[in-house]
Amino acid sequence: MLARHIQYFLAVAAHHSFTKAAAALHVSQPALSQQVRQLEESLGAQLFDRSGRTTRLTDAGEVYLAYARRAAQELEEARRAIHDVSDLSRGSLRVAVTPTFTTYLVGPLVEAFHTRYGNITLNVREMSQERMEALLLADELDVGIAFEGGQAEDIEASPLLVETLALVVNRHHPLAKATSIGLEALSAESLVLLSGEFATREQIDRFCQQHGIHPQVRMEANTISAVTEIVRRTTLSTLLPATVALAHDELAAIALDPVRLQRTAVLMQRKGAYQSAAARVFREMATAVAARLAS
Repeated sequence: MLARHIQYFLAVAAHHSFTKAAAALHVSQPALSQQVRQLEESLGAQLFDRSGRTTRLTDAGEVYLAYARRAAQELEEARRAIHDVSDLSRGSLRVAVTPTFTTYLVGPLVEAFHTRYGNITLNVREMSQERMEALLLADELDVGIAFEGGQAEDIEASPLLVETLALVVNRHHPLAKATSIGLEALSAESLVLLSGEFATREQIDRFCQQHGIHPQVRMEANTISAVTEIVRRTTLSTLLPATVALAHDELAAIALDPVRLQRTAVLMQRKGAYQSAAARVFREMATAVAARLAS
């Protein structure tokens, strides 16, 4: 069947070897070679150059690869569509979020979703926005929660909530009872911030540059849990979503004044992707949970 020919072709193209592709697919090499040869004969073109130590795509093979990948993706979507159950009595959903959302959004959202749709298998992963978009485009994710701006052309994004970053301190900090802090005063604070690979840090740095703030960064950490733990145990403060502080009794959020540091969170999917019943209700529930958090 055509699906098998495409699968075998893609495996050889990925592994640059008939032997490795056969091992990955758990089939014999002669069987795989025969299927690829049949595909080449049906197309009237040689797809692989077998003359070297590694198997390389020919020019025709390179052209066919793009269409084969698209076809494989469509076939997988078709399989999932057939097995999707509209009454949500079973099914699965693959979700990804950027790191800040694990601290305050993922918990309430997963709780609400699992309570209502306990038979749906939910796979939640934390990752960078760039990685998330790549997996959405490859049909390896169903839904992503990230931030507005810079999305790839084939990614569809719909607003979810507006997230406001604040100065976060522990309850014993001299500013703990303050309701706001001026931007000039922010320059005097000793901070622990997320490291540079985070979109949050990029936004903080851009905000500081735009408003002439010169933060005294004393520490960096590559997880939000590490940042909040450092703030909890030291006199250092940080810049994080105000909702992060609300999730910790020992932390307080102080609003930036007069200019707020805000960003829009979005729900992302690949344009034109098949949307399962589970994906539809997840989007609706995410919107409802986000609205409660914002109120």
